[in-house]
Amino acid sequence: MIKKAVLPVAGLGTRFLPASKSIPKEMVTVVDRPAIDYVVKEAVAAGIEQIILVTHSSKASIENYFDRNFELEAALAAKNKSEMLHEIANMLPAHVSVVSVRQPQPLGLGHAVLCAKEIVGDAPFAVLLPDVLVKNKTAESDLLRMIQRFDVSQAAQIMVEDVPGNLVDQYGIVDVSEPPAEGQSAVMQGIIEKPAVHAAPSNLAVVGRYILPAKIMQLLEQTPKGAGNEIQLTDAIAILQQSEAVEAYRMSGQTFDCGSKIGYLKAVLHYGADHPQLGDAFKALMKDIPL
Repeated sequence: MIKKAVLPVAGLGTRFLPASKSIPKEMVTVVDRPAIDYVVKEAVAAGIEQIILVTHSSKASIENYFDRNFELEAALAAKNKSEMLHEIANMLPAHVSVVSVRQPQPLGLGHAVLCAKEIVGDAPFAVLLPDVLVKNKTAESDLLRMIQRFDVSQAAQIMVEDVPGNLVDQYGIVDVSEPPAEGQSAVMQGIIEKPAVHAAPSNLAVVGRYILPAKIMQLLEQTPKGAGNEIQLTDAIAILQQSEAVEAYRMSGQTFDCGSKIGYLKAVLHYGADHPQLGDAFKALMKDIPL
């Protein structure tokens, strides 16, 4: 069972400027909690017990968010705000830990994952991109299903979703002989980064969730700089495919790209409408807004 998850949070968030000039994009709130809270809770619900933040000196607020704040807790206790106190004092189960490691230079996603090598050790692990929120349709999440599939096949799992055919040139697109059904996996032949629309092997795009063997760390150490003069995780996965199977897992839920402004607004609408306390009032509010 996968117990560790790497969350690369060192990026500058340029797509979310000017907000990300002083606030980490991962800390921008979706309804009533920062985006990264949803990603961490997704990991914990899938059985992850250690969250590894690959961070940057400007991102201390992320680490602080998952730490205890005894002054605040004492103030809430003094005011008898027990419900709120319980929520902030128990953000994570007692068996779950959050640790961090710095990425000293912005050398790409592959390099960020490699920075967690010593903490990951010799065990397989998950990678969750905190820009992407995954909203599941069922109690059994896509991430959990990916982990379960890895436990059976021992093949790396890459989460993919359908995108419109005219937009495939904006994504990394996987090549599969037979597209898997939702909630299922199929062996990949490769990944093509932003192919021309007429040349794309499928319309299944990589969406920011990976289950990887520990071996990927050694491969990342050997991976030369690629696109953008950075060490790319997809290049290391391509090397991995030369010696063992890698599978594309076709998700059944819905993703929201909170690294982009329009994706963030879309997430606010969906999560706001489904909020257990605010949902009904939020939907009523939306009906009152002239469009």
